[in-house]
Amino acid sequence: MTAAPSVHASAVRIGDRAVLIRGPSGSGKSRLAFGLIVAGRARQIPPVELIGDDRVILQRRDGRLWVRPAPEIAGMIEVRGLGLRRVPAAPEAMVGLLVDLAASDAARLPEAASMRGIVEGVELPRVPVGEAYDPLPLVVAAFTTIDAVAAATQLDDCWKDFCNHMSHTIVTE
Repeated sequence: MTAAPSVHASAVRIGDRAVLIRGPSGSGKSRLAFGLIVAGRARQIPPVELIGDDRVILQRRDGRLWVRPAPEIAGMIEVRGLGLRRVPAAPEAMVGLLVDLAASDAARLPEAASMRGIVEGVELPRVPVGEAYDPLPLVVAAFTTIDAVAAATQLDDCWKDFCNHMSHTIVTE
């Protein structure tokens, strides 16, 4: 069996789901991953563990997208100004949120279509982040707030099993 190729992305596990972070080189994937780890340690969001930084392996299983670290750099994250650092890491998780950094379709009030993305044939909730925006508050907001538009129109349905039973968010509790 041939090993799955790695892709240029970072990922963290928040609760029981992964956040897959994509973007061009230098866009802040590692910075966002580490910021989420710190936010989890501060209990602003559920506990966070690194899955992989810079290179991860994606696999579609039973209609879901799973992510695991590239073995050569498992448990390591780049902290700009300090270099590669070791942190506790999760072996894999099902992806529950896609974050696209330097996204050309990012907007102050995004269209519903831009809030979904398809990776390896799997549709995922998505946060598009423009170049001039700090992604950390956007991702934390995705975990700690309720989508007012979705809540007003569809409270009783959980989109793709990622919800808090109040709205179409990916809060894991």
